[in-house]
Amino acid sequence: MRYHVQREELAGLEPEWRELLPACRYAHPFISPTWLRTWWEEFGEGRELILLSLRQDEQLAAVLPLMREDARISFAGDTEICDYMDLAMPAGSEAEVLMAALRSVSEEPWQEIVFWALRGDSPVFQALPEVCGGLGVLLETQVEDVCPQVALPATWDEYLEGLGKKDRHELRRKLRRLPQGGEPGLEVLNSGEEVAAALDDFLRLYAASRVEKAAFMTEQMERFFRRIVVALAEERLVEMLFLRLAGVRVAGVLCFRAGDELLLYNSGYDPAYGGLSVGLLSKALALQRAIEQGLTRFDFLRGPEPYKYDLGARDLAVHRCVIRRA
Repeated sequence: MRYHVQREELAGLEPEWRELLPACRYAHPFISPTWLRTWWEEFGEGRELILLSLRQDEQLAAVLPLMREDARISFAGDTEICDYMDLAMPAGSEAEVLMAALRSVSEEPWQEIVFWALRGDSPVFQALPEVCGGLGVLLETQVEDVCPQVALPATWDEYLEGLGKKDRHELRRKLRRLPQGGEPGLEVLNSGEEVAAALDDFLRLYAASRVEKAAFMTEQMERFFRRIVVALAEERLVEMLFLRLAGVRVAGVLCFRAGDELLLYNSGYDPAYGGLSVGLLSKALALQRAIEQGLTRFDFLRGPEPYKYDLGARDLAVHRCVIRRA
């Protein structure tokens, strides 16, 4: 199969890219035009966008969003806020598409190409060694991070039975103690208007929960965060959940929808309620809701924080792949 590769402007490619997304193997927001546009407008200064389309008979087959910084070409984005990256394409023909894309990029000046945040189960990651060997370029790969995930069963009881004895006992004990702080309730917001109105409360809980989180949320980062969350909520790709005690929002969880998966992107809680484990329980209740919705996977995204394993998660490796000329 032959692919025609060309550089595109984001505004011109966006409508076709949007139509392609539902058929993509990984339809998470990080490879959407909404994410790229918002990130680029906030953080793209000093970089060159290399947005490639691959077509067959004028039909869009794949999108590869890249950027150049000096002599390096990499996925367009930032490992601090993009948990996964990949080509935006349907399943199948990954090796052929990757070969065509890298042949096209080889005409550009570069010393290395960096594909970061590639999932270990990505066919693009799995095809890279053979493709790079065929092109005569060198490939180095390393595990960049892990994204712990839970494969969701049909019922909450089945989920609980799948936990280790100690973790199951602790979760049940914490849930029994939760009403000591007042009548518990789970508030679910998913429209753009609802999410925008709740962002101040969410960011307050986010900053209060850890010093590192408060430092991370600079003025520029907060501006990006507000913009991307509202934009994705308007596309019905966001679920913001608050754990309430006696009507007070004491913990918040921000999730992205990706097909039949729920991705936990960020969270926060009020330390005044820390003795009731509201941070952990807000995530457990979000996971319970995902089961009730019939979703198949709950993805905690990057980082090996212990609470993820307490809730039964198993690691998916995320890789950094560096390509250099021989």
